Amino acid sequence: MSETIYLLYILSFVLGSILGLVLSYKKYKAPYAIGNIDILALISSVVGWFMVLNSILIPFITPYITITIGVFLLALVLGMRPGYGRNETFIGIIIAGTIWIIRTVIL
Repeated sequence: MSETIYLLYILSFVLGSILGLVLSYKKYKAPYAIGNIDILALISSVVGWFMVLNSILIPFITPYITITIGVFLLALVLGMRPGYGRNETFIGIIIAGTIWIIRTVIL
């Protein structure tokens, strides 16, 4: 893989993390979340992890573009304010990982 694609992945992750931190500080005023699941963050996490782990299942877009968008979406959740986004990230990894395991076993 070319170094340019790796640079694109890194830039996407950094921009997503910064944007996720800024948005979460504007959205949440409490210093720590207890048991709350943000639906938008959950959707972003599931879609992001799916696009990163299962980019081959989206045939009409080249894999490096799919992975770049997926890295940006999951970085939005990973870069959230401390204490937020951990449950959403875990659920996203479980769902995308399960689909990846099913895909590798069937194919």
